[in-house]
Amino acid sequence: MKEVAVIGAGTMGNGIAHVFAQHGFQVQLVDLQEEAIERALGIIAHNLDRLVAKQRISTADKVSTLVNIQGSTSVAQSVASADLVIEAASESLEVKQKIFGVVDDHAPEHCILASNTSSISITQLASATHRPKQVIGMQFMNPVPIMRLVEVIKGYRTSEQVTRQILSLTKEIGKIPVVVEDYPGFVANRILIPMINEAIYTLQEGVSGVEEIDQVMKLGMAHPMGPLQLADFIGLDVCLSILHVLQEGFGQAKYAPCPLLVNMVHAGVLGRKSGMGFYDYSLGTKELVVSPQFSN
Repeated sequence: MKEVAVIGAGTMGNGIAHVFAQHGFQVQLVDLQEEAIERALGIIAHNLDRLVAKQRISTADKVSTLVNIQGSTSVAQSVASADLVIEAASESLEVKQKIFGVVDDHAPEHCILASNTSSISITQLASATHRPKQVIGMQFMNPVPIMRLVEVIKGYRTSEQVTRQILSLTKEIGKIPVVVEDYPGFVANRILIPMINEAIYTLQEGVSGVEEIDQVMKLGMAHPMGPLQLADFIGLDVCLSILHVLQEGFGQAKYAPCPLLVNMVHAGVLGRKSGMGFYDYSLGTKELVVSPQFSN
């Protein structure tokens, strides 16, 4: 595999493009908005500058990585010669199936179609194509250039050959693959998101405050980040979406989203990306400040 197309230039998409380009792949970074592509390229350049400053890569490495990335607003043109397409669009079954349909129509026959979905069924996505054996999940962790885990999700009809190819490729870009089956939430989010939801219930019920809940999990459970801070980092809307997938997929009340989480998302309080969540990010400081809504 030499040519990779990444669909979606958001946080995950630009991180995936960065990693592949840094390992010598020719990358097409695709988004419908030219501004999103320009912003993504700026973020990649900034992250590469940080690596140069830390002497983890050379200036020449930075230049070659950026040269390996081309931006495009056309899905059809970008996937025409791709060996691998990785979809990293918004967490919506309808949006993703539409993208997979277009990619299936224009990608070469040998091309593998992957999704970076955090919870949506790979089997459902594959149903939008004529090549379900070549559809697989590759859930990278955020931030992609730093986090080493990739969940490799096998759909119901994903072939063993394709799975082996993706496992080999994942190692080639310096990541550690873990194979999981196609069930709601896979492994990471099936365990993580209910924990976050329970932390929000704990806050809603007044058991403890934002900082205190996060401190318990950091100091007592050795988590690098507390669950409420992590929810802000992921995006409260994404957490809610995954809970809906888990609740629908398993039909169990334990996956019901906390009403506080639902209200915050409906109010547009989405965490770090909106400037406000359980913590206040509008001040532009690295120091965590509890949102006024939850401060004593």
